[in-house]
Amino acid sequence: QVQLVESGGGLVQAGGSLRLACAASGRTFSSYVMGWFRQAPGKEREVVALISWSGGSTYYVDSVKGRVTISRDNAKNTVYLQMNSLKPEDTAVYYCAAGRIMTTSTQYDYWGQGTQVTVSS
Repeated sequence: QVQLVESGGGLVQAGGSLRLACAASGRTFSSYVMGWFRQAPGKEREVVALISWSGGSTYYVDSVKGRVTISRDNAKNTVYLQMNSLKPEDTAVYYCAAGRIMTTSTQYDYWGQGTQVTVSS
């Protein structure tokens, strides 16, 4: 069992930055693929970024490439999402997820409760 708790969301002006963190419980964190997803009002949940268990492989959705960096610290059981040059269209609830397979679908085993990111224009 893995429990995930996100933090770091908030209100920021366009062009600003935020760093989200997801703290995981459990001793097997390092064996999981971790992902950040987001869901805007009226839209489906979509992948933002993924990172392999070792951190050696990452994936970014096209709309955030060059602006977002995913990283993990297995010693701290934490995965991060550094978001720069934020745009109003980045406004959404951001969710952390853990799973065994690196996939852009929402087929992950564990989910956090989400953290709101709001970007004002």
